Amino acid sequence: MNYDFCVVGGGIVGLSTAMRLLQAKPGASLVLLEKEAGLGQHQTGHNSGVIHAGVYYAPGSLKANLCKRGAQATIDFCTQHGIRFEVCGKMLVATNRQEVQRMHALHERALQNGLPVERLSAEALREREPNIVGLGALFVESTGIVDYQEVCRAIARVIRDAGGEILTGKRVADIRERTERVEIDTEDQTWQAKQLIVCGGLQSDRLAKLAGLEIDHQIVPFRGEYFRLPATMSNIVNHLIYPIPDPELPFLGIHLTRTIDGGVTVGPNAVLSLSREDYRKFAVTAQDVGEFARFPGFWRTIANNLRSGLSEAKNSIFKRGYLEQCRKYCPSLNLSDLQPSEAGIRAQAIKRDGTLLHDFLFLQTARMLHVCNAPSPAATSAIPIGEMIVDRVFEGK
Repeated sequence: MNYDFCVVGGGIVGLSTAMRLLQAKPGASLVLLEKEAGLGQHQTGHNSGVIHAGVYYAPGSLKANLCKRGAQATIDFCTQHGIRFEVCGKMLVATNRQEVQRMHALHERALQNGLPVERLSAEALREREPNIVGLGALFVESTGIVDYQEVCRAIARVIRDAGGEILTGKRVADIRERTERVEIDTEDQTWQAKQLIVCGGLQSDRLAKLAGLEIDHQIVPFRGEYFRLPATMSNIVNHLIYPIPDPELPFLGIHLTRTIDGGVTVGPNAVLSLSREDYRKFAVTAQDVGEFARFPGFWRTIANNLRSGLSEAKNSIFKRGYLEQCRKYCPSLNLSDLQPSEAGIRAQAIKRDGTLLHDFLFLQTARMLHVCNAPSPAATSAIPIGEMIVDRVFEGK
């Protein structure tokens, strides 16, 4: 089983990387190994389905550039392959004076990023969104929605049409880098490749260590819990509704998101997960808990974010607190409107000193490249991220 390239990880970043490899090297042999029975089963398939415009990121930064390019690339890819999407726009709603000040700063940032953005008064907001209240809002018209698992299936078809192989149910058990190749053991066979690219998401740190790399970070899982509104409330909003984010916190806050299937979700929050890949509310995986409990960076992060962490945990346990976060901008919502929906789990990379990693982290050797952190919005940015990864692989040649 000898290949030019092996990609580990069947999420949207791994798939985009494999697609780009075959575009850059037509005729090359490639195999993609995914441990689950299907593609996009974790972060890709459990996110909000938003095509982000890039309003939050520092002007000129890598994340801002990748997001803007990625949004257009995603729309172009969907158009080419007949995938449903909608550019419905997003409202960032300020509900108090402090958020109004933050909104002004976001407006300037969006303009510097070259994004079409409109500042709305309270009256203009109510006119466009009768069920939403606030002191004002930013309207970012280029934000969209899509089903990223459908995007994954289309990318997989492109890979197979180009001669690549995609194999599911292949959990990697060992990785050995040799002078001329990399050997990858799964539970039933060994694969050899001239170049290995690992896009492991929630398992990225473990796969890096499995390959013998030294790392000073660890993946700590954070659970994002969603609710879904009843079908009778599918027209409660015309756009996506987001709060103005707190720049001191790593997450964007609870929002109302229209979905491409015609529904509306509420969420997510951000609470520590006691399992990396078990999405049940009170699921506990002993190995996962033991790993982050022994990692000093975890305790430093908890200490630095204790107040917000306790608030998030309280609102997770008591649904009324979660509801109040939504009622700040959508006061007509009631407890009975928050119907169960599947949660997501985010792979948050944390350094040993407790720093949350918000940027990309790659570890590279002569024949391996490990994507150890691909921060949000990785789904939106996946196509140019794949291009960036492939460029890094070929730069070493």
